[in-house]
This record gives sequence, structure tokens and C-alpha cells, in this order.
Amino acid sequence: MVIPPPNITGSLHVGHALNNTLQDLLARHRRLQGMNVLWMPGTDHAGISTQVVVEKEIAKAGKTRHDLGREAFVDLVWEWKARYGARIVEQLQALGCSCDWSRERFTMDPGLSRAVREVFVRLYHQGLIYRSEYLVSWCPRCSTVLSDLESPHRPVSGKLYAIRYPLVDGTGELVVETTRPETLLGDTAVAVHPEDARWRAVVGKQVRLPLLGREIPIVSDAFVDREFGTGVVKVTPAHDPHDFDCARRLGLPAINILHPDATLNENAGPYAGLSVSEARKRVVADLEAAGLLVGVKDHPHEVPHCDRCDTLVQPLLSEQWFMRMEPLARPAIEAVREGRVRFHPASWENTYFHWMENIRD
Repeated sequence: MVIPPPNITGSLHVGHALNNTLQDLLARHRRLQGMNVLWMPGTDHAGISTQVVVEKEIAKAGKTRHDLGREAFVDLVWEWKARYGARIVEQLQALGCSCDWSRERFTMDPGLSRAVREVFVRLYHQGLIYRSEYLVSWCPRCSTVLSDLESPHRPVSGKLYAIRYPLVDGTGELVVETTRPETLLGDTAVAVHPEDARWRAVVGKQVRLPLLGREIPIVSDAFVDREFGTGVVKVTPAHDPHDFDCARRLGLPAINILHPDATLNENAGPYAGLSVSEARKRVVADLEAAGLLVGVKDHPHEVPHCDRCDTLVQPLLSEQWFMRMEPLARPAIEAVREGRVRFHPASWENTYFHWMENIRD
């Protein structure tokens, strides 16, 4: 058994004690049955999580990683690894974990790093790994992509802004409600539900994008919630996952308005260089001055935050590496359906199937 390697971000806690006790129980039980058991120990570098705890440590002295420079900061992280990696091993040994300590490994050992590269290349040649432009959850403070598990949603006391989008032919306007008015700078369409009779006559027409004046189409797509607001939504493919999927289906362009540090880029026109919060204030003020702001109301909702530093996560269009999950999930699902893998209690099969059948690349 390969130990789920504890992160070197700190000391072990009671959850590790439980988890490793269960593993030890399995290892000792099988040995008593005469089996030759290897329980393989090791620790995990934990990537950005370790970087963040080391940054918090140097922040106590009023410094950042940029003050130290790359080389000195990396040296500091290795010092942290030596201290806390050793402490974790001591704790596991004090628990009585019957690992083979002569085989201990660290996830950034040269041999393991080489194995990672080898597997990556093999999967690439098998067509399972590919590179694509995709909407990712981006932490502007950590400068890294986050998985869904690393960006939990937390409640915020936001606002809902109702904005006028005038029809180019002068026959009226559509009113869109949004919690992120600054993202309208990246809009490439507005959308209505195909079965919403209220807006059937305007599908295919053009509206003028508020503030920037760009002409964008009115499209129909079933992802629109007819019951929310006016039943008309702005489509910002580079900054919203639902809008990104809609744009892929309809062949709409995507306009990224953000730099990686969450300041607005040149595509934001006169708002370039502003932070997201500054741009929101300026956009709202300019909409009001132009008579395009219909109203603002309180709207508590949940938004993703980085679980490492609690920074507000920004959806960002980025070129990334992806793993195709469907061909990997299919045999894993079959293994459980055919009884080759069993869950205790069996009710957890439902959770497993829900996860595996909806898993994304």
C-alpha cells in the first residue's frame, strides 16, 4: 500500500491519526494472514499550499517572496520541507505505523519526478492528455489555476445590477441583470431561452454593448433561466463557465478582459489597468451617467474563493493541459457495477456513480 502522503504544510492532526491507524490495521491484519505486506511511506510537497504557509511565515517579518527573490525563497521552502517533513515522519513512527521506513520517499525526489514526466508523455501519446484554451478558476494572488475542490463557494452580500442593452435598430432595449457589471466589457452576445415567447421576435437582432458601443447578437440557448430576472442574460465566455459552454455551442468569440493579477487589460478599453473592484465602481457610475442603469438591489449569493489564501477566484480563459476523463471513468464505473470493487456501506456507490458520471476533463 502506498501511503496517501501527508502534506508538509505542518504537523499531523487527529484526522491523520485515524487515517493511518486504519491503514496500519489493514497492513498488520494481512501480515497475520501470512501475506508479504509493503506499506510504502512518504510525504507530499503540496505545491502552492506549502508556498502559502512559507509566505505567511516570512510575512511576519514584513517580507514577501518577491523581496527575497526566487532562489532564496526556494531555499526557504526546502528548509521548511526538511523541518516539517522530518516532524511528520517522527509522528507517524510515534503512532506505531508499520511502514517500511527504508523506502521512504518525497514527491519531488528525482526518481518520482522522472516517473511523473514519463507518465505524462505516455498519456499524451495515448491521446488522454491534450492542451486547450479553457475557462479555469484562477487565483490572482497565488497566480495558479485551482480545481473545483480548491475553490469552495462562500456567501457574500452582493448586488444585482439591471442594465439596459439598446437594440441597434432603435426598436427598443433588453434589460439584463448581473452581479458582475464590470464583465460586460467582455460580452459577445446576450441570450434568451428558445422557448421564451417574450423574446422570440428579437432573436437574431443586434444590441449595442453599453459603454463600449460594440454590436453583439441576441442568441437563444436552453441554458438561460427564464424565471431569473428578465429572462435575458449577458454572455461573457471568457469569464463565466456557463457562458463559455454556451459560446462553444453557438460559435461565439471569447474576449478576455483580465490580466493574471486581476487587473483589466487592453480589451477593457478606458477601464484598462483598474482592479476588478475599481472597475466595477467606475462601470456602474458610467452606466448611471449614461442612463443605462435601471436599478441596483441587494443580492446575497455564493462565489468561489481560494482555499489557500481566501482570495476571490476569477474565472479566466487560459491555455491549459487537460486529462480526458470519460475513457478513464468508464472502466472504473464498470468495475463497481460488476462487483469487482465494493463499497462499505454499499450506499456510497450512489455518490461514486454521481461523481464519476459527471466528472469533467
